Amino acid sequence: MMPWLYSALGLVILLLAGDALVRGAVNLSLRLGVPALIVSLTIVAFGTSAPELLIAVKAVARNADGIALGNVVGSNTANILLVLGIPALMRALHTSECSTRKNYIFMLIASVLFIGLAFCGTFTIWSGLILLAALSVVLGIAFREARNHRRNGKAAEDDLEDIEEADPDMPYWRVGLYLLLGLVGLPLGADLLVDNSTIIARTYGVSETVIGLTLVAVGTSLPELATTVMAALRRQADVALGNVIGSNMFNLLAIVGLATFVGPISVDPEFLRFDLWVMLAASLLLIPFVFFKQDITRIWGIILSALYLAYLAVLL
Repeated sequence: MMPWLYSALGLVILLLAGDALVRGAVNLSLRLGVPALIVSLTIVAFGTSAPELLIAVKAVARNADGIALGNVVGSNTANILLVLGIPALMRALHTSECSTRKNYIFMLIASVLFIGLAFCGTFTIWSGLILLAALSVVLGIAFREARNHRRNGKAAEDDLEDIEEADPDMPYWRVGLYLLLGLVGLPLGADLLVDNSTIIARTYGVSETVIGLTLVAVGTSLPELATTVMAALRRQADVALGNVIGSNMFNLLAIVGLATFVGPISVDPEFLRFDLWVMLAASLLLIPFVFFKQDITRIWGIILSALYLAYLAVLL
C-alpha cells in the first residue's frame, strides 16, 4: 500500500511544482523584459512538460527506460483518447470551428520520426539531437507566424492575456517563492514517483513499461485533462484540441530528446510491436476533426473513452 501512496504523493508534488515553476518562470521572464510572445512559445511549453521531463530524466538515470518511454507514449495516447474523450462526454467540443491543420501535420511528422528512431532499438544522443532539431524548426515556424500575426494588427498587450500564468502585479518575493517551490518540488516528486512505480512493478510482476504506460502516463496527463475540461465548459474547443496537439508534439520531440543527454534509452520490443502503433492510430483518429470539420460529440466521447479502456485492458 505504501508504494501506491508514495506514488500518488509524488504525482501531486510533481503537478503542483510544475505549475509553480511555470508561474515563477513566466513572471520573471516578463519582468526581465522577455517578450510575452517568446514566453508563451518556449517557457510555458517547457514548463508545463517539466513533470514528464523530470520523470524521464530520473528514469533513464536509474535504468528504468520502460518508465521513461512508457510515460511519453502512454501520455500521447491518453491525451487523445482520454483527455479529449472525457470532456466530450460532458459537452460536445465544436472542433469544426478550429484551424489546427498545420500543427496537426507537424504532430504526425513528429510521431513518424519518433517511431522511425525507435526502430533503431535505442534512443542515443544522436537520436535526441534529431528530435530537438525538429522541435527547433517547429518553434521557429510558430514564432515567425505569431510575430507576423501581431504585426498585422494584434496588440502586444493582448499577448499577456494568452498567458494564463502572467500577473504583472506579482511581487518579486512571490516570483522567487514559486521558482524555489518548483525547482525543489520537481526532483522530489520525480524521485518518489519513479522509485515507487518501480517497486509496484516488481511487487505485482508488471513490467516497468506497463507502469509507465498506465499509472505514470495517466498521472502526468492530468494537467492536460483539467485544461481540456475547463475549455469544454467554456466552449473553447480550439484550446482543447490545440492543447492536446501541442502537448503530444512536445512530448515526442523534447522529453525524449533531452533525456538522451542523461543516457541512452533502450526500446522495449513490445513498444515496436504494439504501443507505438496504438499511439499513431490514436493520432490518426483526429483526422475527421482536423480536416473534415467534425465536432467531437458525446458519441465520439464514448468511443474515445471506450477505446482507451480497451487499451488499458489489453495492457493489464
